[in-house]
Amino acid sequence: IEYLQAYGIKDVVVNVHHFLEQVMQAIEENNGWGSNIVVSNESDQLLETGGGLVKARPQLPADKAFYSVNVDILTNLNIHKLRAFHDKHKPLVSFAVSNRKSSRVLLFDGENRLCGWKNLQTGEEKISIEKPNLIQKAYSCVVVYEPAIFDLIKQQGKFSIMDTYLDLAAHYTILGYDHSGDDLVDVGRPESVTEAEKLFF
Repeated sequence: IEYLQAYGIKDVVVNVHHFLEQVMQAIEENNGWGSNIVVSNESDQLLETGGGLVKARPQLPADKAFYSVNVDILTNLNIHKLRAFHDKHKPLVSFAVSNRKSSRVLLFDGENRLCGWKNLQTGEEKISIEKPNLIQKAYSCVVVYEPAIFDLIKQQGKFSIMDTYLDLAAHYTILGYDHSGDDLVDVGRPESVTEAEKLFF
């Protein structure tokens, strides 16, 4: 919440599955930490990144771009720079990526357009646009969406937003914004908590 506030973003929708009552209580007791927070309740079923986005649609703006940030990602990425990149190139989606170690990577052409996905451990690939010399970068889970994406999503129920990206990439421009050099920690992994404390606290 504080990270978003630093960039003037105070209207927030939080997707909640686990600990719904505790999360809502914390929001109420802290008056949203100064932000306007609405909860999208996934307590009946965890919908993953794609399904959660679709469920939250009624709370999201229909006439302007909006952001998505995974709660288990801590980063010092400058959201204003990501938004400036998005506004300049006008894609359907822009998301942050970087050159860092990851078992799964996204594949881009020289113009930063998403062309595919690869699992480096298994060798599995999903290619949306066939091009030579694709560039591997890791997904950073900070995204700018145009609201038009909702009318293009084919998946329903529980699904990963990555499936949507790969479906749409061949026909709509989806771009990666390279923020290599910024700090980023996935605190969803227990071993990363100590690293996060050193960098951000």
